[in-house]
Amino acid sequence: MSILVTGANGQIGTILTRNLREIYGKDEVIASDILRPNYDDDPFLMLDILNVQRIREIIEDFNITEIYHLAAILSANGEWNPLKTWNVNLNGLLSVLDLAREYALEKVFFPSTIAIHGPTTPKIDTPQDAPFMPTTVYGMSKLAGEYWCNYYHQRFGLDVRSLRYPGIIGHDSLPGGGTTDYAVEIFHEAINRGHYTCFLAPDTRLPMMYMDDAMRATNELMQADKTKIRIHSGYNLTGMSFTPAELADAIRVHIPTFTIDYKPDFRQEIAASWSQTIDDSRAKEDWGWTPAYDLEKMTADMIYHLDKFYSKKSN
Repeated sequence: MSILVTGANGQIGTILTRNLREIYGKDEVIASDILRPNYDDDPFLMLDILNVQRIREIIEDFNITEIYHLAAILSANGEWNPLKTWNVNLNGLLSVLDLAREYALEKVFFPSTIAIHGPTTPKIDTPQDAPFMPTTVYGMSKLAGEYWCNYYHQRFGLDVRSLRYPGIIGHDSLPGGGTTDYAVEIFHEAINRGHYTCFLAPDTRLPMMYMDDAMRATNELMQADKTKIRIHSGYNLTGMSFTPAELADAIRVHIPTFTIDYKPDFRQEIAASWSQTIDDSRAKEDWGWTPAYDLEKMTADMIYHLDKFYSKKSN
């Protein structure tokens, strides 16, 4: 097995690369991104995901058997340059899928997102199959990507697997321009300043997941027997749902003096179009998904690890 991770510098890519190396060995997992990270991430390759010839060379040179395709421009950042976002997110995926078909790769992982939801999508217990009308180019590109993944599976038999990630919260990597980023930023500000100004309204409920759960879900999906994978567009997935106000209350259990105020910006409209809670029963039925973290357990673990990080940094 030889794995290529695209977009390895991102919030999820950073942790997923490390996680895969722990499972399969460091030399078997090739990290790639458009810029080299400022830490030791070898083996690492520079890769513009729109450079099809470079992807081909990497597949051949390293005998790649699986690709985890994470390279993308996220929801909030994507609105600043919609055409570039569409080009990177969709055409990058199409190149990966077509090369995976050509070289008969064993598996491809494609992260989808709750950003495919829109005003027509049921907001409470959103079902696996629902009317989607995304309001961002990021969501549009991910929904189109799901259709292409399903097409390549049906038409060519390519083993493509996908998760519709909710907002991801973790202490080891910083977010990269998403609408749910407040749920990571708030912990850093709570520890460093004791105050946070949130760009969403206090009652904005969104589906979330702790990074540990996200990594476990990804590994369980990719390691599941092929016969158990019945959805090749994107599995609904969730861990918990909460509002900024509820998260602030959970933080105050550990930092009683923490304060928060709210100044919603353009991301509020994006968040308002997304679901509040998710029905992920198909993932539970097909490959046994069960989250381990709720709001209280996640908050305690975030504060524990970030306290250690900043204490070490100050020393």
